[in-house]
Amino acid sequence: MKRKFLNLATIISLFACVSCSNTVCSEENKEITVIPAPQEMTITSDCFTLINNSSIALDVSNEELKGIAEYLNEKIAPAMGFQLSVGNQGKIQFKLVDDVSLGDEGYHLNVKSDNILLTANKPAGIFYGVQTLLQMLPAEIKSLEKQPEDKKWTIPCVDITDKPQFPWRGLLLDVSRHWFTKEEVMKYIDELAEYKMNVFHWHLTDDQGWRLEIKSLPKLTEIGAWRAPRVGKWWDREPQQPGEKTTYGGFYTQEDVKEILAYAAKRFVRVIPEIDVPGHSLAALVAYPELACMNAPKAVNVGNEFYTQEENSLCVGKDFTFEFMDKVLTEVAALFPDEYVHIGGDECFKGFWHKCPDCQARMRAENLKDEEELQSYFIHRMGDLLKSKGKKLVGWDEILEGGLAPDANVMSWRGMDGGIKAAKAGHHVIMTPTNHCYIDFWQGEPSVEPATYAMCRLKDSYSFNPVPEGVPAEMILGGQGNLWAESVPTFRHAEYMTWPRGWALAEVLWSGPANCNWSGFWPRVEKHFKRADLANINYARSIYNAIIRPYLQDGVLMVELDSEIEGIDIYYTFDNTDPDQYTPKYIEPLGIPKNATWFRVVTYRYGKPVGKVITLTIEELKQRAQRDKRVTHGNLNIN
Repeated sequence: MKRKFLNLATIISLFACVSCSNTVCSEENKEITVIPAPQEMTITSDCFTLINNSSIALDVSNEELKGIAEYLNEKIAPAMGFQLSVGNQGKIQFKLVDDVSLGDEGYHLNVKSDNILLTANKPAGIFYGVQTLLQMLPAEIKSLEKQPEDKKWTIPCVDITDKPQFPWRGLLLDVSRHWFTKEEVMKYIDELAEYKMNVFHWHLTDDQGWRLEIKSLPKLTEIGAWRAPRVGKWWDREPQQPGEKTTYGGFYTQEDVKEILAYAAKRFVRVIPEIDVPGHSLAALVAYPELACMNAPKAVNVGNEFYTQEENSLCVGKDFTFEFMDKVLTEVAALFPDEYVHIGGDECFKGFWHKCPDCQARMRAENLKDEEELQSYFIHRMGDLLKSKGKKLVGWDEILEGGLAPDANVMSWRGMDGGIKAAKAGHHVIMTPTNHCYIDFWQGEPSVEPATYAMCRLKDSYSFNPVPEGVPAEMILGGQGNLWAESVPTFRHAEYMTWPRGWALAEVLWSGPANCNWSGFWPRVEKHFKRADLANINYARSIYNAIIRPYLQDGVLMVELDSEIEGIDIYYTFDNTDPDQYTPKYIEPLGIPKNATWFRVVTYRYGKPVGKVITLTIEELKQRAQRDKRVTHGNLNIN
């Protein structure tokens, strides 16, 4: 029996084709395309065939293991048309062992032609081993419809030892800017769990909607969860008019939250709630005007310009604000089991604090020299409040300004500098810099992508390294992708923005940046496109589109074309006709022909079109060659 011994680097760069003596295996499982790639894997030439009398053996007294078996059956039943029996005996064995090398989330998976043994220290490791098993089944296992009776469900024979590089592997979903239902939130959690991500960061409150029921403060959802219906470009929307009905929005009851938390727990996903304060609080101020410094806004923001013009920061001078936060965090702490609560702390406009008599009185009483220290004072009090409830504070890197609270944990979004500073000062850090982790950004040519405001390609996400040089690695918990929802009006679009960049982040955070190889990753992404299609999961195919880079050379406009992946041929025209494989093929940077007004490109692969036709005016090329770059978080521009 031929055996292949592969380390991770080899797996990623080659992801070897299994040369099987079993004809079914050779037809159905020619490649192992697991994402994230396992740390160590040995491949042999046989396959295990899953049939309707296959059974799972486990300790039936362990409820978590039984739950994982139920999960596996839920995943395979629609396509296979049957479920596996669960008991004390079976060819598929889930077993907890004492192997310190695997940690809390690692697993060992041994697949032979007649049995499967999956071992781990804890149930989480068994769950992640199941994800690997599911991904090694034929892609049709993802189908929501029963497959033909003669379909062979084979799994390549492998020996895998695998564990994550980082304990924090997450995605943020913003449900304030656009509302997503309970069922959609659970679907998002399910999708991220399939790629061994273990943190769901739930952005529950912001200027455009308060989404969490706080029973002691009912107006937060009675008023703060609703706004006037609007479409169109964010910031350019018409403000809510006097007397206009607020029909857009929604919120999660505490019973909804409990249901979501139970769903996530079954998938070993931690749910981190974010209550974004003291800034980003306009919806709260509309519900409870006493929270404002002077003049609370009259309506929840619909996506119109308001920043610095209307108050959206809690008044730190009023005792009522701290009474309010005590009520909010008391219920949040009781509801969410995770040790962390995210309190935001970002993009807090302090101009109204500077004018507010109560805030200025607080500064004098506490001997604070400026409004930055006033924010730090607020964050310190939130940290103490959470500590009293058995929780740890997490905040965006702005909480460093004015002095960091002693037990605070920092989520660094404005590049890495804030995270570096916090880590060196002995604080745990989650890295989430915009240029790698903001998955609400364009992921390809802007003219053929939905509207947004900056660029983060799949390759950018895959090149993410959460641990900068000179930083104690143990202080970096990991990282996450962030999906801000200003330009994400539907759940289908949320999926489009998340995948495949979420897969890239999943592999970086599980396998480790040192073990990642782009040339080995993107071919597996293509295989997962098919799996997503079968599961009706939306995703972006932007890697197939041409990359257009106009530039000025000695005052002359030039255009360089490129692609993210290999094997792409690019064809172009300047004559206002559509390009195809019979028009000029791109070889080297192009000068602009005299009197040209339009530039069009299209991509082919293996003689067939794969990318979108991109059409730009020559004037747009000129503007791009001279355009300034900006970085944003949420919806605010930072020059």
